[in-house]
Amino acid sequence: MANSPQAKKRARQNERRALVNQARRSRIRTFLRKLEEAIESGDKAAATDAFKAAQPEVMRGVTKGIFHKNTASRKISRLAARVKALG
Repeated sequence: MANSPQAKKRARQNERRALVNQARRSRIRTFLRKLEEAIESGDKAAATDAFKAAQPEVMRGVTKGIFHKNTASRKISRLAARVKALG
């Protein structure tokens, strides 16, 4: 248990940040799920639109500290290849 005032404040801040990060992670996962569904449906137009929506969300996750830069780049690259293969 936190004893010093600084440690108590950090605990409060960590709780708030965890909620914000959880919401961001959930939002990114939603975009990725929609893209996965579009790819599996085989509709290239829908998959392309979903990819264009998901890509900035994933990269925003990098700037907010949700993903590492290379992890996000790898995900985007693999998804782009899957969308391209639909054609």
